Amino acid sequence: MAQWREMTFLLNIMDDQTISSLYPAATFPIEFRHYLASWIEEQRWEDFSLENTEQEVPAQTLLNQSIHLLQTVAQGNVNNVVERMKLLQLSKNLLNSQQPLEFAVMVKDVLRKEKIIISEKNKLETMQHKVMSDEEDIKKLTKKVALIMEYRKRMHQLEEEFNWEKQNYECMQAIYQQNPSEMKDREMKAVMNKIKAHEFERHRLSMERKHLLRDSVEHLKKSQDNFLSALNAWRWEQHKSIIGYPFSDDLNPLQSWSEQLLVVNSSLRQELMLVHEPLSDIDEGLKALLKVLIESSFVVELQPPQVIKTQSKFSATVRYLLGETLIPGKPVTVKAQIINELQARSMGAALGENVGELINNSAVMDKNTATKITHATFRNMSIKKIKRADRKGAESVTEEKFALMFSTDISITGCDTPFRIQMISQPVVIIVHGSQDNNAVATIIWDCAFAEPDRVPFVVPDRVLWQMMVETLNVKFRSEVQTNHELDAYNKHFLAQKIFDMPGYSDDFSQMMVTWCQFNKEVLMGRSFTFWQWFDGAMDLTKKHLRPYWSDGLIFGFIGKQHVHLILKQSPSGTFLLRFSDSEIGGITIAYVAYENGMPVIQNIQPFNKKDLEIRCLGDRIRDIDEILYLYPNLPKHDAFKKYYSGRQQPTSSGYIPVTLQTKVGSEPSVLNVDGNTFPTSLSPDNLPDLNSLPIVPSDISDMDNDSMDQFQEALGALQIPDNEESSNPPVFPLHNTQDGPMEYDFFYPDLLEKSSAC
Repeated sequence: MAQWREMTFLLNIMDDQTISSLYPAATFPIEFRHYLASWIEEQRWEDFSLENTEQEVPAQTLLNQSIHLLQTVAQGNVNNVVERMKLLQLSKNLLNSQQPLEFAVMVKDVLRKEKIIISEKNKLETMQHKVMSDEEDIKKLTKKVALIMEYRKRMHQLEEEFNWEKQNYECMQAIYQQNPSEMKDREMKAVMNKIKAHEFERHRLSMERKHLLRDSVEHLKKSQDNFLSALNAWRWEQHKSIIGYPFSDDLNPLQSWSEQLLVVNSSLRQELMLVHEPLSDIDEGLKALLKVLIESSFVVELQPPQVIKTQSKFSATVRYLLGETLIPGKPVTVKAQIINELQARSMGAALGENVGELINNSAVMDKNTATKITHATFRNMSIKKIKRADRKGAESVTEEKFALMFSTDISITGCDTPFRIQMISQPVVIIVHGSQDNNAVATIIWDCAFAEPDRVPFVVPDRVLWQMMVETLNVKFRSEVQTNHELDAYNKHFLAQKIFDMPGYSDDFSQMMVTWCQFNKEVLMGRSFTFWQWFDGAMDLTKKHLRPYWSDGLIFGFIGKQHVHLILKQSPSGTFLLRFSDSEIGGITIAYVAYENGMPVIQNIQPFNKKDLEIRCLGDRIRDIDEILYLYPNLPKHDAFKKYYSGRQQPTSSGYIPVTLQTKVGSEPSVLNVDGNTFPTSLSPDNLPDLNSLPIVPSDISDMDNDSMDQFQEALGALQIPDNEESSNPPVFPLHNTQDGPMEYDFFYPDLLEKSSAC
């Protein structure tokens, strides 16, 4: 119950979409969580896993108990008929729609997500308390500096009074020598006592002042260390944000903090100069702190792309947090250069040879008086060429990491000598061809996810816990697709089975170690691609064509055929689910159950890829297929997908009969019928048409009427041709002969169809 109490507070500040994603109405409504909160949190849901069928009986017991408890709660709401009927319907839905093991694992997953949300809230509160503590710390430090100044002013006042009393005593002494008297003797003693009191007080204040100076320098060092920790944390969050972790790019609080530290340092150095006695330890301490502060306040605010293709333009922005203190009228130019991993480890030393040629690599620091931001933006940088290091073993060029180093000389108001400052970007991978992009991204993902904050550039572990790996995949998927719907326990378990090649393993994978090679060097068993290439393909397909379906929980996603058979074999005929293809990159397939001779048979429809979904959306394809009726577990497909159906094509005013595409399930490919000739709607190397058998050749184009010509063009436009970077010399045949313009041809490749004009 304690966990639900915390969650109810957080639900008030969460958006409706996030709440719906956490408590889907069809499977785990929020009412169920609310009314059975105490009972739910008292059970041991952690013991359940989907593949462990031995747990079916205890899972069934818990499901029965939950239904009974809901009915009991419903009967207790005698005065609220609406609430009573709603709870009774909820208990009925649980009875009819839930499989026991799926129910138990689902509850476990919801409780785990709640704990993560509560943990993030606690982290945020801790951070806020720390910020308040740091602000209070700066205030205390500022008060100490103000007290030192008060001591100095009081000492100066005492010195003036001391000089006055001393002068007065000397005058009285001269008069006394000429005309001694008891009264003047008493007056002289009183003045002398004042002089001694002033001297004592001045000495006391001097000692207090020196002690307070040392204490303030120590206090300043602690505050500056806290600032550096916060700045490093900002940089680390920026690094992790590449995966998709939350990150606030607002540098203004850190800029304000750094400016206050500089003011304190300047004030202490000024007070030190007014002490009139050597205090070398304090002086050296303040100089060292100043140097670190000035050098650390140089920040890469906008990182360059972490995968950079040569001969392509990219941008980056560096910001100087202490820009307000730059000497006016003296422009500051920042230069960028490429460094390799070895050079990144020896920052500050001579870099040696230049490893790359970078054009448009200089920019001037601009100060915005309105925002008080000082930064330099590199808008059109480009890598002309790169020199790579000798690779070790099987290391690929897409595993080699570089960085951009930004450097400049600055002069600060109040400092006699200029400072040389430099900062390196996050690691980047440099490629020369788009085909290398996927593997380069894998290198960056591994680096951002598993590098340690204080690492030597750019060291990463070779193996990590699967628990860390799968959380990275979850965050990346959610961020890339831009959805709140996360990978669930079933998805994560299947991903583990996939990467470890252990399809029959049903226990917990979380403490198993996964290697970089398993992630993106070794091809999957029986496949021609790596785990990352396959996962990235599914993620990209979802991002571009399936986001709303995924966000609405209509796609099961990552699930193996064995699991599909397990959950569909007990379902009514026509029950289906959507899963990512296990054998192809970037494909989604429909698995459904049909009955033959009373026995369930699981069918898997040929996967749809991005080109299929560009031609006809997933919703329309599902509407087309008569064999599928219910989205698992029992949701009628039209109820689930009707909002994704496109309107039926209507006849145009031109009088043409519209041609429509339709998805059919069967052994023969879908076809279009044009003038008695059929054409496949999806081409592959196995069903490419014989070009010589096409009904139109150059000699008869003039005999084709306009309607036939238009229908033929529409038919060809519907053909789906696989992409291939290599094409042979194409056959050529004309499509349309205009009266006034050039003849228009179709160049038909085995792997490409494009239209152009020739005179």
